[in-house]
Amino acid sequence: MLLVMTKSNHIRSLHKVVAYAIISVVFKRLWLSKAEMRKLMIKSMTGYGRAEIQDSDKKFTVEIKSVNHRYLDFNFRMPKKLSSFEASIRNLLKEYMQRGKVDVFIFYEDYTKERVAIQYNKEMARQYLTYFKAMSEDFDLDNNVRVSELSRYPEVLAIEEQPVDEKELWEMLAKALQEAATAFAVSREVEGKTLKGDLLDKLNSMDALTRQVEERAPEIATEYRTKIEGKVKELLADTQIEEGRIATEVVFFADKICTDEETVRLRSHIDNVKKVLDEGQGIGRKLDFIAQEMNREANTILSKANDLLTSNKAIDLKTEIEKLREQIQNIE
Repeated sequence: MLLVMTKSNHIRSLHKVVAYAIISVVFKRLWLSKAEMRKLMIKSMTGYGRAEIQDSDKKFTVEIKSVNHRYLDFNFRMPKKLSSFEASIRNLLKEYMQRGKVDVFIFYEDYTKERVAIQYNKEMARQYLTYFKAMSEDFDLDNNVRVSELSRYPEVLAIEEQPVDEKELWEMLAKALQEAATAFAVSREVEGKTLKGDLLDKLNSMDALTRQVEERAPEIATEYRTKIEGKVKELLADTQIEEGRIATEVVFFADKICTDEETVRLRSHIDNVKKVLDEGQGIGRKLDFIAQEMNREANTILSKANDLLTSNKAIDLKTEIEKLREQIQNIE
């Protein structure tokens, strides 16, 4: 009896372990961070994001926009006093983008009057007055310099900005950058979703054209055989036609125009593009390479085509591939 209960408890414990393991795997798959979710999404290289962060002392406004580019190229427009943060800004933004020509505009407003002070250079004013007196005596001129006039001379009065807490400044700027970059990334993802739908439509169209080329191939050989037989009968009249020679000629012709390898590879490339589209971000270059290979296969089909219908299908294929490549240029 004790043995039976021990076995029963052991089985229940084993079931619990298995259940916990299954639940753990399920939760790991469902519990994806926002960053991981973003990696699964296609992004366009065109995007825009804006954010404002403000407190009682200062205000940051950040705008980010981008267009297509082979690499990641930043162009910063910001106040000179923030230039020391450029490397940190660049590293922060790299977490949100991989390719594109990106323009970053940063506007900074300081509402604290205490940060600015006027400095009076007494020694410089004294030197000006000394020289004015000497000039008056040398050239017999009136020395009628007033305070308001003296203050306008270089370095007598200077506006000096008081030092700020750089850590506090960066924390606020980083928050504005993160919010703008997040909005920027979302805009790229929205357009990326539209691009993916358009690319899938083009791939389906290409797949249909490829199958039409495959279906047409046997018909071309049959039509060629009928054409040869007709010419031979016309030339030889009642003479017996050599079926073997005609069959050999048809086989040679069919082999010459055969595009089976090209269509098989082309459909393989189409399937590959569909798989890559599910990989998420950073796929633009890979897709561009596959599109080049697709174009080679379409060119070979066109060069082998000895049939008007097949030639037209091959031209349609090239047109769709070119449209595909144009759209791929927009993907990060």
